[in-house]
Amino acid sequence: MIDSDLPVPLYEQLAGILRDMIASGKLTGRVPSVRTLSQEYGVSTRTAERALGTLRDEGVLVVLLGKGFYVAR
Repeated sequence: MIDSDLPVPLYEQLAGILRDMIASGKLTGRVPSVRTLSQEYGVSTRTAERALGTLRDEGVLVVLLGKGFYVAR
């Protein structure tokens, strides 16, 4: 889970968790919303947005405007 005592930024920790879930097949299709991620992992919505943006920039996620983030194929 997310550990604020680690030297790794919270958004990178969350991105790593999501990356691992995608790699293991636990997360496919639509990714939970920013609000859901922030509540589930106890981070700000800005942190959740930054984590999703990082994964989008890496090509792990794609954005469908008006529909949300999805795992890239």
